[in-house]
Amino acid sequence: MVFSLPWAWPQLGHRTGENFQQFETYGFLGLIYSILLSIICWAIFWRIGRHAKGDLYRREAMAVVGLSWVVATILGAMPYILSGSSNKLAVRIFDSYKLAPQIYGDPVSPLTKDQFALVHSLVSAGAKGLSPQKLEEQFDAKVQKWNPGENPKPDFRVVFDELSEQPHWQGVLIRPGQEPDSPLDRSEHFRIRGVPMNIADAIFESQSGFSTTGATVIANLEDPISLPHCVLFWRSSTHFLGGLGIIVLFVVILGQGSAGKALMRNEIPGPSKEGSHSRMQHTAWMFAGLYCGLNLILTCLLWLLGMNFFDAVCHAFGTLATGGFSTYNASLGHFYQVDPVSGAWIEYVVIVFMVLAGSNFTLLYFLMIGQAYRLVEDIEWRYYMGIIIGVTICVVCFGMIYDDFITDPNTSTFTEAQLALRNGLFQVVSIITTTGFGTHDFDKWNSFGRGVLFLLMFVGGCAGSTGGGVKVIRHYLFHKILFLQLEKSYHPSVVRPLRLGGRPVDDPDLQTNILIYFSLILVLFVFGWLAIVTLEPDATWGTSEEHIEHKLIDSATAVAATLNNVGPGLGIIGATQNYANFSWWTKLLFTALMMIGRLEIFAVLVLLMPRFWRSR
Repeated sequence: MVFSLPWAWPQLGHRTGENFQQFETYGFLGLIYSILLSIICWAIFWRIGRHAKGDLYRREAMAVVGLSWVVATILGAMPYILSGSSNKLAVRIFDSYKLAPQIYGDPVSPLTKDQFALVHSLVSAGAKGLSPQKLEEQFDAKVQKWNPGENPKPDFRVVFDELSEQPHWQGVLIRPGQEPDSPLDRSEHFRIRGVPMNIADAIFESQSGFSTTGATVIANLEDPISLPHCVLFWRSSTHFLGGLGIIVLFVVILGQGSAGKALMRNEIPGPSKEGSHSRMQHTAWMFAGLYCGLNLILTCLLWLLGMNFFDAVCHAFGTLATGGFSTYNASLGHFYQVDPVSGAWIEYVVIVFMVLAGSNFTLLYFLMIGQAYRLVEDIEWRYYMGIIIGVTICVVCFGMIYDDFITDPNTSTFTEAQLALRNGLFQVVSIITTTGFGTHDFDKWNSFGRGVLFLLMFVGGCAGSTGGGVKVIRHYLFHKILFLQLEKSYHPSVVRPLRLGGRPVDDPDLQTNILIYFSLILVLFVFGWLAIVTLEPDATWGTSEEHIEHKLIDSATAVAATLNNVGPGLGIIGATQNYANFSWWTKLLFTALMMIGRLEIFAVLVLLMPRFWRSR
């Protein structure tokens, strides 16, 4: 939080192409208060545990990590609440004036065409609103489009006043001069009131950052009043802190005996890893140094490619942490919209670093010291790259058949192939590594492409990477176990060991653990999905049957995206959407799923067992 404070000064510069010259008082104070709360919390815990002695064992280590993650999530949410950050507008409208709009999530009476033209203009403008001249221009254009030939021509001020007097709309619409303390860039604008983030919103955003999920409840990232730059930097910093894995960092801090081994096993699944606690601490320090070094290299590359320092740091944090928090509503696609040449190079560079972030950091260390052959020899990395290449080929081919990547019918085949390869490869890598960056609206792809991306959410990165998800090694071992069990069904007397890379696996419990893990993933996914489709109001999807029909698929992808720490899904939480419109209890459910996905299922679920907390 301390490193986020300087970004409240406009002299540092902020997002690319932005000229915001106002000190962020509320954001700065929100961070200061959050830092004080963190210090108080540390003092309380230090006083409680100052006389503690002895080593940490497996049970204590799991309890410390799980509870510490909860505390970190709550403290990480404080800057959003104490700075008064907003996550969306109070009004939500849909495709037609015939569909009832929502105010603070509740449906209200449908609007007339004139009212819809007015509200549509204000919603499209965001929290900043529109000056009287701009609003009049947009209002007149929409009236002519939706109600041509209307005579006499309606006055937008009369429509605004009439709507403001209706009970549900009172206090929602703001006219120029109504709030003299408003920022100078909007005090003379017509606008819609923003909705401050509540506790559920802030905890969701905090957990999404620490768990490197990248899901967000913030609808407009580009408004420095709704979300100050210093708070936006803190948001990206939570990715940096969670990127390498709080568990591995705890090995450095708490790496004592069996505790260190337990924590390392939870973060790096697969065959058991034995070693002294000093060696594990050395490994964790090596991972941390490599992780910071890659962040520094990527920051410099993005800076050279046209990003300013603020954007470069934030996107480096989101890439190496496989988190996906961006500083723009269009995610990384923003830079391609501004400059297609530098934007394309930025995407290719980020693809490379996402692949690296999804790889085992032990292999990256060998690559760094000149032993690149270790990558090719590693069966999990070959499996990982095989999935990326194979799925990309399928997505690109089907995308070109269905014209998913072009908007101009005159585009040449070569240009279309370039667009398809870049966008297809980027989204495949972004999903499998659980990064969640977006450069193209994959929610508009053909059914095969969207279905493949949905399945990729359950794959994840390699063991020992910053990626979330099930992990590639588990999928590889799972299919090996299935083949062994199939062979055993017709050759029951044959005893064949489970092999990994040609070597037998010594851990006798590994097969059982893998099968139990997949079973728990399935159970959590099914029950989470049923809970949402049963209890989440249909109003979340809008008021038309067309929207509500998507509820089953959208809910499934939302659970998959949060449980596997991916971030974006399909439909209502697609590449261009967010989680802001879900009810508060659903956001807390997603928060729990993100924590389970990041900390590994066993490490979290055991905390819910009463016997876990009893004395030995």
